[in-house]
Amino acid sequence: MRDKRATRRAAAFGSAGVLVTATLIAGAVAAPTASADARHGQDREARGATIAAAKAAKTGIDWQDCPADWGLEKPIQCGYVTVPLDYAKPYGKQIKLAVDRIGNTGTKEERQGALIYNPGGPGGSGLRFPRRVTTKAPVWVNTAKAYDFVGFDPRGVGHSTPISCADPQEFVKAPKMDPVPDSEADKLAQRKLAREYADGCYERSGEMLPHMTTPNTARDLDVIRAALGEKKLNYLGVSYGTYLGAVYGTLFPGHVRRMVVDSVVNPSREKIWYEANLDQNVAFEGRWKDWEDWVAANDATFHLGGTRAEVQSKWLELRATAKKSPIGGVVGPAELTNFVLGAPYYDSSWVPVATVLSEYFAGDTQALVDAAAPDLTDTAGNAASENGNAVYTAVECTDAKWPTSWRKWDRDNTRLHQDYPLLTWANAWLNLPCATWPVRQQTPVDVQTGKGLPGVLIVQSEGDAATPYGGAVELHKRFKGSRLITEKDAGSHGVTGLVNPCVNERVDTYLLTGKLDGADVTCTPHATPKP
Repeated sequence: MRDKRATRRAAAFGSAGVLVTATLIAGAVAAPTASADARHGQDREARGATIAAAKAAKTGIDWQDCPADWGLEKPIQCGYVTVPLDYAKPYGKQIKLAVDRIGNTGTKEERQGALIYNPGGPGGSGLRFPRRVTTKAPVWVNTAKAYDFVGFDPRGVGHSTPISCADPQEFVKAPKMDPVPDSEADKLAQRKLAREYADGCYERSGEMLPHMTTPNTARDLDVIRAALGEKKLNYLGVSYGTYLGAVYGTLFPGHVRRMVVDSVVNPSREKIWYEANLDQNVAFEGRWKDWEDWVAANDATFHLGGTRAEVQSKWLELRATAKKSPIGGVVGPAELTNFVLGAPYYDSSWVPVATVLSEYFAGDTQALVDAAAPDLTDTAGNAASENGNAVYTAVECTDAKWPTSWRKWDRDNTRLHQDYPLLTWANAWLNLPCATWPVRQQTPVDVQTGKGLPGVLIVQSEGDAATPYGGAVELHKRFKGSRLITEKDAGSHGVTGLVNPCVNERVDTYLLTGKLDGADVTCTPHATPKP
């Protein structure tokens, strides 16, 4: 979710019952199945994508100064690309996708085209990508000399024909129910909320829902490539953006020039999406323990305990206090979980999360309320949070078939919760709308190497919680000729934006020359946060 606290994630973890910042794990593809009908549908969509791309190549993009309220400073420019809502009907209803760009900072001779970015989600906006140039982000200085930086809002997101599943102000209201159920009655209440949320998606966005899929977003990406006048795609995808890249590379292998995927969603059809979310619960617990160890090692600063067990005891104490009586009337266990998930997600959240908890135990409750409670006056931010969650839900639920048996959900999550309690039930309620999803659920694309696919660069930290390491290994197997860079003894989500010369120099070399190492590479970790 992307409220004021959760911009650090590219997605939204919050279902009807729990506002929990969404994990960036996401999206699958409607792929060919054994049936002739499915193959025929794929053929029609492939033809539709070719028609839409040809039209976009002729039309181009009418670049203008960006609207003032988009928060994108000059010389960034904005525009729109038109795509079919349904690629099987390329001359039918059209929707508009918002795109932006900033030109390469080097000479005309140095320019290698456009580099298109997706930050994850599903539900994340890529429009801030060109700001890496205007803010002179040091990691991207070399690449910016060669490439225009191009961002876009995927279908349904932000300024690209946005969808909605609930009233935004109601969606963010707190406190929510404790995600950890105490009784069968609690589970029934959460099931009711999840069903109502799924129904709300259909009521508010029913026309879009059947077409909110990763394969359609991949087709959109190809239309954007054509509208930019690019013969081939240069692409950087993080988190869910890696799955989007994997599906694009499968559907359009001959259209890829360079592709970097960072923090990889496991593309196996068996993992998309139910099993992938269960895998997250295990990985988040491991990374949470890493953070607790770091907090304990810095007890002189935070005073939350000198061992992992002592830090965990403080967390459980705080959670129990908030359950008994929400802090400030608004921060209960759901809001606390939403807030602290930043720590296992990103190293950049280690200090802020520890600091807020430290201040709370020192007597400052307001810092925790400010950090973890919704701001009902921020109507634009709340609308963005609700939209991000709607897209997350719509894509994951439509992309793949989910279990419809509550008995299976209950059994799997009860079992996992015993050993991995931080995220398990919150993640279950987030995804439970998929059990009663009101439109046809598709079959994920069988991600594989096709004719013309060049070597892809895969970057992954060993302890990533949101997209566990096995996902990078699986994509590496499926994309022949790819190379895997592993950041060992690290676990931050999104590696390419961090300062680690072993990673940064290889990403630059690949994007600037196309050269990959002769073998996979293991890098030492980036610097641990300092309190």
